[in-house]
Amino acid sequence: MDEKDIENLMDKFDKSSMKEFKVTGDDGTDIYFSKLEHAPVQNMAPTTSSNTVSVTNENASKSKASQNDSTKIKAPLVGIVYFAPSPEKPVYKNVGDHVKKGETVCVIEAMKVINEVKSPISGTITKQVSNDGDMVEYNQPIFEVEED
Repeated sequence: MDEKDIENLMDKFDKSSMKEFKVTGDDGTDIYFSKLEHAPVQNMAPTTSSNTVSVTNENASKSKASQNDSTKIKAPLVGIVYFAPSPEKPVYKNVGDHVKKGETVCVIEAMKVINEVKSPISGTITKQVSNDGDMVEYNQPIFEVEED
């Protein structure tokens, strides 16, 4: 499947009343689209993971984010979030831990590259919004932090 085919599928899905859509291309590429708030996590090709779109809840997410924007650590990119540097090592930060501005709180794997997520604020982590291994979207909250 090439980029034009995927864009065509996205356009048709957005205009349809379907809530979920999954297709496997001739080349083995799995593509999954969802309009559900919490789409099930599945193994997807990296190029298709950014195409998982929550169209229905876009406005609700924006209004929620603006209400409590300063107290959340958000995903800087689309990918899979991990709270420890490796399965054998302890997590970067737990709920109740103090975090300093610029300190690494988790990592996001995107296209087989590990990207550190650093805290934009100093404070105490009050809630972990995402779970280890979850697919996160750009600007999706990962932690809630009570600022100092």
